Amino acid sequence: MVSGFKATQPAVAVLALIVLLASFTMPIANPADPSPPDYALVIHGGAGVILRDKLDAETEQAYRTKLLEALETGREILAVGGSSLDAVEAVINLMEDSPLFNAGRGSVFTEAGKNEMDASIMTGHDLNAGAVAGVTTIKNPISAARRVMTHSKHVMLSRDGAEAFAADQGLEIVDPEYFRTERRWESYRKLKAKQESAAETEDTKHGTVGCVALDREGNIAAGTSTGGMTMKKWGRIGDSPVIGAGTYANNLTCGVSATGHGEFFIRNVVAHDISALMEYKGLALVAAADLVVKKKLVSQGATGGIVALDGEGNIAMSFNTPGMYRGFLKSNGEQSVFIFGDE
Repeated sequence: MVSGFKATQPAVAVLALIVLLASFTMPIANPADPSPPDYALVIHGGAGVILRDKLDAETEQAYRTKLLEALETGREILAVGGSSLDAVEAVINLMEDSPLFNAGRGSVFTEAGKNEMDASIMTGHDLNAGAVAGVTTIKNPISAARRVMTHSKHVMLSRDGAEAFAADQGLEIVDPEYFRTERRWESYRKLKAKQESAAETEDTKHGTVGCVALDREGNIAAGTSTGGMTMKKWGRIGDSPVIGAGTYANNLTCGVSATGHGEFFIRNVVAHDISALMEYKGLALVAAADLVVKKKLVSQGATGGIVALDGEGNIAMSFNTPGMYRGFLKSNGEQSVFIFGDE
C-alpha cells in the first residue's frame, strides 16, 4: 500500500462495484471462435469419372496449376476490396480460355459437330441474374451473361439474339473455329462412330466450370459456364444457364454453382434447393449441399456436384462422382485444390 493512503470501507465498495460492472460491459475474446474471413472463393472445373489411374501425371499437374491460377485471379480482386461479381467473372474467364475445361475454348462438340455454350451469373445482394444459351461465337459466355444482367431488362438470351446483344455490348466475338480443340474433336469423332448412348459415358469425364465468391462487403456472387453435353442434339440446353438449377446466389443463405447431368439439376432446381434448405429449414451449408447432392440426386441416379459458400465464408464442395476439379481460398490463408474423391 502507498504510504499515507488508507483505504476506507466505502472506497473498497466503490472499487468492487466498478470491477463488477466492467465484467458485464467488456467483451471477452474467445480465441477458439475464429472470426469469419474477410473474403472467400470456391471454384470447380467439372465433376465426373475422374480416376487416378486414368489421369497421367502431366495432365494432373496441368489441372492443378490452372485451378491454382484461377484461385489467384480471384484473390487479386477480392484482396483489394473488389466485388464478388468481378471476381467470379474474371475467374471464369480464365477457365473459359483454357482448353482443359468444357467451357469456352475447351467446349465439347454437339452431334452436328459444333460448339454451343451456355453461361449464367447471379448476385446475392439483389437477386439479379443474367444468362446466355446456345451461343457459338462469344469468346467468353460468362461476360455476356453479366451484360445481360446489367445492361438489359431480361434474364436469359439465346443463340443469334444473345450473340447480337454481345456484339452490341462490345464483347469479343470470334470465329467458331476458335473453340475447336483437337482433344475434343477426337472425342467427338470417336463417339460419332458409336451409339449415341456412349456420349453420356464420355461426357461424365468432362464438366462445367463455376465460381462462387464472397467479398469484403459481404456480398455473394455465383457463376457457371459450360460447353454442354458431348453429342447433344436438337439445341439441347442444360442447367448451367438456368437460374436456380445451375447457378444461384442469395446473401441471406449462400451462392452455388453446379456441374453434372443437367436434366436432373433442372428438375430438382438444385442450386436453389440448397439455399431453400438453409433458409426454411435452418440447415448449415454443408448439410444442405450433401442432402441434395449425395441423397436426393443419388436416389434418382443422377451424377454431379456443386461448390458453394455462405456469408460466413463456409465452403461446400459436394459431389457424388469419383472426382471433381475443385479448389477454394479464404482471406485467412486457407487454400487448397483437389481433383479426386479421396483427397
